[in-house]
Amino acid sequence: MRSLRKKRRKSSRMHGSHTHGRGFKKKARGSGHRGGFGNAGTGKRADQKKTLVLNMPEAYFGKSGLRAKVKRYKILNVGDLEKMSNGKKDLDLSKYKLLGKGEVKSGFNIKVYSASKSAVEKVKKAGGKVELKIQEE
Repeated sequence: MRSLRKKRRKSSRMHGSHTHGRGFKKKARGSGHRGGFGNAGTGKRADQKKTLVLNMPEAYFGKSGLRAKVKRYKILNVGDLEKMSNGKKDLDLSKYKLLGKGEVKSGFNIKVYSASKSAVEKVKKAGGKVELKIQEE
C-alpha cells in the first residue's frame, strides 16, 4: 500500500546542489529553459507545458456555458419617498427597487420595478398603492 504522505518537492531535495538538477549552469540561464514566459509554449501542440494545460483546463481554455444577464436597479427606501415626491402623489420609479427601511406619512401611488413585502405593506398602511413590474417572492 502506498504511503499517504505528500511527496517531497524536488526543490527541497536539490538544496546545495550547485546546479539544482539542471546540468551545466549556462544551459538554464534564460527563459528558454522553461519554454518561455507565462503561457508561451501552450499553443496548438503544447509540448513544453503540456501538464500545465491538461491539469488546469478551465483556467487555460476559459469558462463555458451560458450566463444570465443581470440587470442592476437602483434601490430606494420607503423613508426616502417624501424627498423624491416633491409634493406629487403619483410617482413613476420604474428603474428602482423599493425597500422597507423608514416610514411613510402620506399615501403614494407608485410604479416600481420590484418591491419588498415590508415596503408594500408600509405604503398600503399609509393609504397608497404599489404597482410592480416584477412580483417579489
